[in-house]
Amino acid sequence: MTAPSKPSSTSEDAVVAPAGSTVDRSVPDFFVVGHQKCGTTALYLMLSEHPQIFMPRDVKEPWFFARELRPGSLTDAAQGRRSRPEMLEQYVALFADAAPGQLVGEASPQYIRSETAAAEIAALRPDARIVAILREPASFLRSLHLQLVATHIESETDFARAIALEPKRREGKQLPRHSVSPQSLLYSDHVRYAEQLRRLHAAFPPEQVLVLIYDDFRADNEGTVREVLRFLELDASAPIETIETKPLKAVRSMRLHQLRRVVRHARLNPAAGSPLLRAYDRVAPRRLRSDAIAARLRRAAYEPQAPADDALALELRRRFKGEVQAASEYLGRDLVALWGYDRIS
Repeated sequence: MTAPSKPSSTSEDAVVAPAGSTVDRSVPDFFVVGHQKCGTTALYLMLSEHPQIFMPRDVKEPWFFARELRPGSLTDAAQGRRSRPEMLEQYVALFADAAPGQLVGEASPQYIRSETAAAEIAALRPDARIVAILREPASFLRSLHLQLVATHIESETDFARAIALEPKRREGKQLPRHSVSPQSLLYSDHVRYAEQLRRLHAAFPPEQVLVLIYDDFRADNEGTVREVLRFLELDASAPIETIETKPLKAVRSMRLHQLRRVVRHARLNPAAGSPLLRAYDRVAPRRLRSDAIAARLRRAAYEPQAPADDALALELRRRFKGEVQAASEYLGRDLVALWGYDRIS
């Protein structure tokens, strides 16, 4: 399959393939493209331990090919990460430490939702391998909401209200004031599975795209990673240490959650803060450095996840039944029965 030609653009941000070449070997060999909250972090960590693979540690999610979805630099600074790359030279520099013969990869879960990422990756690496993971929509969106609140993208801590806000937010109304990725708050856009898979297959032939199901990964971590290794044509017999990521806690107090963010940002970037923040950083962190005080602050700010709201889950499952049916037909796998949508009228 010939890689689609990239639309012409005069933007300085456009990704342009080197003149006269069809494959840029400095760009990763494979991409874990998402979704978020579907095991992509665990998969990234487990693949990173394989001796034949190099994946960057400093910037786990470069987002380089999803320009329209990228968050602002504040998120990077507040979390103590290197800034995400803006130019192709900066992007390929992330992989400079790969050893000769290692397969190079990266994991940006937002690529599957991007309307441009697949085509832009294919313009540079038409031979790239793509790994995607799908999850049952109601549980996926509930987990995604917790993640967006934790990362200060979402300000509405009640999941049902956050879902109900989508129509107004699609019109640009009632968006969180300081959200660095308001597009992420259009929750139903995350679940357009068949549309997303069509974009991937429009850019890459079927043999270069591996679609995993979250249930399989949860049931057999190791077996799923070995499936990915075989897909990448690597040694699938190497020892694998399974990794379980910790479940997110719910935000109990948005004020304390935001306070911890301000303190962390001021501490990591004192020169970038306002005089008030710098003054606060000189005083507050000394009081908050005590492990006991920090632990009390965390307990006051966060709490274990509440049980899922069965009525809301049923509402979401009814809403997204058509998407699940479309994905089932597209993949040739009965996700309707796997996820229990055959029992929903």
